[in-house]
Amino acid sequence: MSVRMKSNKIVPYMMIAPYLIHFLVFISFPVLFSFFLMFNQWNIISPMKFVGLQNFYKLIHDAQFFRSLLNTLIFLIIHIPLQIIVALFFATMLNQKIRFIGFFRAAYFLPVIVSGVVITILWQQLYGYETGLLNRILTGIGIAKIGWLTNPNIAMGSIAIMATWKNVGLYIVLFLAGLQTVPQYLYESADLEGASAWQKFRYITLPMINPTMFMVVILSTIGGFSLFIEPYVMTGGGPLNSTLSSVLYIYEEGFFYYHMGYASTLGFFFAGIILLVIFFQKRYVEKETR
Repeated sequence: MSVRMKSNKIVPYMMIAPYLIHFLVFISFPVLFSFFLMFNQWNIISPMKFVGLQNFYKLIHDAQFFRSLLNTLIFLIIHIPLQIIVALFFATMLNQKIRFIGFFRAAYFLPVIVSGVVITILWQQLYGYETGLLNRILTGIGIAKIGWLTNPNIAMGSIAIMATWKNVGLYIVLFLAGLQTVPQYLYESADLEGASAWQKFRYITLPMINPTMFMVVILSTIGGFSLFIEPYVMTGGGPLNSTLSSVLYIYEEGFFYYHMGYASTLGFFFAGIILLVIFFQKRYVEKETR
């Protein structure tokens, strides 16, 4: 075998080596190490101590963790429908032949590429009770101030609205791509039959973009379960733990209290919940799209 042939066989492995190293060092090893930590007690400083299933027993009796799960569920219930409605509405508007359409599409997508921390700080200022712009507008028209981030009953809803504004540009693009695949002759046939705009949307547009809808639901669910930056920066999980998300709670257990073993147990349990939810979503949505 010539040197050139040997070199040609080595090149593919050299090409995948960077990704393979990244996968092994930053994905495989942390996952395996976290799995090992589930059965140990470790605070980074002291030596590890094998505790068996003690972390699992603690999880079952951890009311705070299940409260964080409930908070995350509340966020998802508000965020996912709101995001789908807003994204689909603006995607439909941007699918029209209007002037400066490129500018508007870029403008709606801009928040997606801005740092999440920057967006969160911006909305924190908007939600401010005394000097926030929203409350200043309300008091200007004679309406009492609202504790957007200080009222436990609406704090998570306020964060959901902000998260929708931050991420909706991505889903507008996805819906826009789906809308542009709908054959125009279907709308033309509907026009000949005298169908209204709502009927065309209900019986043509929605069925045709069901695959896109499925992808948006899955991505929104994963993003919602990953809620961290917003409550961490805006409320720290308060008031009264009403915005304490599951990821924030896992972070606090691991990097504030240094309960690494327990944090790993929470992480794997939470990942299992996400997989279960997405599995049922996939089966339900696929059944609806057939």
